[in-house]
Amino acid sequence: MSRRRVAPSVGFPPIADGAARALVLGSLPGVKSLEMQQYYAQPHNAFWRIMGELFAAGPELSYAARLARLRAHGLAVWDVLAAGEREGSLDSAIVPASIVVNDFNAFFEQHRRVRLICFNGKTAAALFRRKVLPGLAPEWAAIERHVLPSTSPAYASLRFPQKLAGWAAVLGRLPPVARRAR
Repeated sequence: MSRRRVAPSVGFPPIADGAARALVLGSLPGVKSLEMQQYYAQPHNAFWRIMGELFAAGPELSYAARLARLRAHGLAVWDVLAAGEREGSLDSAIVPASIVVNDFNAFFEQHRRVRLICFNGKTAAALFRRKVLPGLAPEWAAIERHVLPSTSPAYASLRFPQKLAGWAAVLGRLPPVARRAR
């Protein structure tokens, strides 16, 4: 029985600016996100609903407006993986031998204010721990890390209010970034 070869998924650049203080990491964009070229584009994914509750960056806004609101709160979004093969969107379908991780040393060098990493689910955290942490510079390896409930619709053991509570406990007190007037 031959396994069908799947084209690799290639991730997106980070949503971040120099004021980023917290980084939310997923694993790898799913099918709908790749199709739309947007983070968390799957309509049943709770990410943007949660961002709406915490940062007024909900799905009713344009994608560009949502990204601007996240940046205004010092929140960056990226994925652990730069590329990987999988059929469909489930993290469990990622082919381990196909994994290519993002360059986190370069990211943290450019975003030195990041003091908190939040993983969107256990798979992102495990990939980071196994594939990124061993090669991460000591100063970046010491950044505080939290595993948050996955916003994926595949993680159905928690309902939206429980997912929101988990995210709010860690990110809910992140105030807007004070920016200098130009």
